[in-house]
Amino acid sequence: MTKKKPLILITNDDGIDAPGIRALIDAMRSIGRIVVVAPDQGRSGQAHAITVNSPLRPKLLINSHDHLEYSTNGTPVDCVKLALKIIMTEKPDILVSGINHGTNASINIVYSGTMAATIEGSMEGIPSVGFSLCDFSMEADFGPSIPWITKLVRAILNDGLPKGICLNVNIPVTNDEPIKGMKITRQGEGNWAEEFDHRIDPRGRDYYWMTGKYNGNGHDSDTDEWALDRGYISIQPVTFDLTAHHLLSTLEKQLTR
Repeated sequence: MTKKKPLILITNDDGIDAPGIRALIDAMRSIGRIVVVAPDQGRSGQAHAITVNSPLRPKLLINSHDHLEYSTNGTPVDCVKLALKIIMTEKPDILVSGINHGTNASINIVYSGTMAATIEGSMEGIPSVGFSLCDFSMEADFGPSIPWITKLVRAILNDGLPKGICLNVNIPVTNDEPIKGMKITRQGEGNWAEEFDHRIDPRGRDYYWMTGKYNGNGHDSDTDEWALDRGYISIQPVTFDLTAHHLLSTLEKQLTR
């Protein structure tokens, strides 16, 4: 009996037409059957938002052998929920999210729709991985990252991931130099220093555009930013359990006596 090809769920936060997801779709078609459910436009910075005050409208785009594709007006997490509860008739073997245009290293993971979709897959018991290329340009070159992505996906399909763990994979831009390899990393420290550009509309009302600058502090050799700065792919294991376990006993004594 011929073994079925693995079933791969693909999503992102940059939208169905973003070059990053198109590159990921092409790469995953060489591995297995694919179901794509992605936002109909960019939904970056949505984090783990879900849509509760308006209807979700999936739109079928491709329905061919081993390739089913939808767009929807929802968030990245909505896309995963729709895929698993409505669109798919069998559980995927893996969920892949991305390839994001821009880094999701350090504190960026908190805001990331790419990684929220990945975490949602992990919450549903699916081995899940989010891919990001550290280039925000819509003309970014995803070619050098594809062999590494396919290698990682094949490894996860073969070996799985621990329960409750997904992967945040960030890929450096090496400016024609080869990627040096992969490092298992922890989340580096960093923050966004937000600024607001104040403007006035034609009716005299105030409005604001949020801008800002990222300040990274991931200098330790086990952090994602350290690896990326040196031309390595950062692979960070992520859990959706937000409990500060190391403080449980301390706070028990401090706050409940």
